[in-house]
Amino acid sequence: MSKWVWKGLRTGKKSSHYPDAPETAAGVSPGMPLTETGALPLEFCPFPVGEIEGSPDESKTDIRDCVHCFRCVRSSSDRVKWQEGYEWASEKDADAKGHSRQLGASFSHSLNIRMIDAGACGACISEVKQIAKPCYSIHRLGFFITPTPRHADVLLVVGPVTDNMVFPLKKAYEAMPTPKVVVAAGTCALTGGLFGPGFACGAGVSDFIPVDVEVPGCPPPPLAIIHALLVAVGRKPPFSGQKPSISERKAL
Repeated sequence: MSKWVWKGLRTGKKSSHYPDAPETAAGVSPGMPLTETGALPLEFCPFPVGEIEGSPDESKTDIRDCVHCFRCVRSSSDRVKWQEGYEWASEKDADAKGHSRQLGASFSHSLNIRMIDAGACGACISEVKQIAKPCYSIHRLGFFITPTPRHADVLLVVGPVTDNMVFPLKKAYEAMPTPKVVVAAGTCALTGGLFGPGFACGAGVSDFIPVDVEVPGCPPPPLAIIHALLVAVGRKPPFSGQKPSISERKAL
């Protein structure tokens, strides 16, 4: 037994240093398309959600629909860049003064999370599982997964919300004590993705319960999910949708 103790002391901490420092290890994020407006040119995306009036150059698609097909990267256009970061979470519903429902300082280092699978394909679930494992270890941040919504401060939902999950999702939300925050993780949870809206599922979590923080990706990497939780408690600012400065890009 003692040899494992000494081995651990010699090896040192191997968990991610995020959010205290940017994570620079290879493979932690597939990256995300980045434009000045947060919208992708329509001709480069296979999943457009609509066009705005005007010339073809003004057509766009919602960045939340990105499924990491990399078509925009392979294009010859310079209108779409690719950023290797992972801080993608944004606040969805803010009041007239721009204030959103954040849990605040009381929860910043003591947070209980209930994850709900609302019909996900399994990819987002796999990524959520990683955040509690040693490499990312949300326990070091004071965040914990709880098996019951009655103990949860955050409801972390993945999937487009199938018909069979509408009732359980609403019941879980109602069972949570206040204050409470809902985090929608993954393209399906934001817009329905490849599966919705349709006869069997909705167009995302916000069709059924209020959503406070959204994190895109198909699936979003663990660090993007952690960023969403940090946004929910006010420890990190949300993604603004604007292209970062040169210094910020170097830090990604």
